[in-house]
Amino acid sequence: MPDESAVKQTVARIAGPGRGWRLVGAAAIAMLAFNLGGCSSLSSSLGDVSKLSPTNWFSSDSDTEVDEPADRLYNEGLYYLNERHDPVKAIKRFDEVDRQHPYSDWARKALLMSAYANYQAGNYEDCISNAKRYMTLHPASKDVAYANYLMAASYFDQILDVTRDQAQTQRAVAALEEIVRRYPNTEYAAKAKQKLLFARDQLAGKQMEIGRYYLKRHDYTGAINRFKIVVTKYQTTRQVEEALERLTEAYMALGIVNEAQTAAAVLGHNFPDSSWYKRAYTLVKSRGVLPKEDTGSWISKAFRKVGLDVNLG
Repeated sequence: MPDESAVKQTVARIAGPGRGWRLVGAAAIAMLAFNLGGCSSLSSSLGDVSKLSPTNWFSSDSDTEVDEPADRLYNEGLYYLNERHDPVKAIKRFDEVDRQHPYSDWARKALLMSAYANYQAGNYEDCISNAKRYMTLHPASKDVAYANYLMAASYFDQILDVTRDQAQTQRAVAALEEIVRRYPNTEYAAKAKQKLLFARDQLAGKQMEIGRYYLKRHDYTGAINRFKIVVTKYQTTRQVEEALERLTEAYMALGIVNEAQTAAAVLGHNFPDSSWYKRAYTLVKSRGVLPKEDTGSWISKAFRKVGLDVNLG
């Protein structure tokens, strides 16, 4: 972003005597209004506020009166959001646009800005509600991808640690995957992929926590079922190395040596320098055998399938 003083001087020079400072406020708002988490594609679709004069916008900071012009309410919202850094007051202005001018183009813009302001304020449920409403009312809008991203980001920001319920994580994963599927070549898809790495690892971590609990209680079948989820659904996460080692432990405890050897062999093949492989190798060797992959095992098939999917992609 250019230096603010330089912008003021440029605007004043272009506007001419007596007009420059009147337009500076609008110019600054135009520069700031559409940052929206670094996503630049909204700047054109949400309007050019630099064409509007802010001279008489703000008589007070009190709640908005009825029957005010839609453009005034909208730009007051931008002002509170970007100049005052007060998303709560911004939300009130944007929501007034929708209430007073429900079928206008300003209302469409304000609905999305209200979603963003709610996100900034940490009002995630209101952000999700507004984003869903925007997607329902304006499915053909080029900004529907951003509304979808705001919804996904709201779910993502509510993810709790692995000791807690992961329902929000599951919602975040579903919403983020939808963005990648529907808008693969957008900046939103790139951001979604980054968040997906963490969210999937979180879900895998929850399965590992439960699996370790079962393992300590010698419920080896229950433990295997949890580690199997990690290996089949989340093997691109950092949790998979430990999952394979824990499978080696559980299968050895049950006397299913063939599967234990396979788990250790797959671990060694994919992560030869892993400390978890060293543990698995030591365990199977202590029972008089070595890691050996059975290509008919579900473990071997699971890893071959993911390798094939990656190559095809």
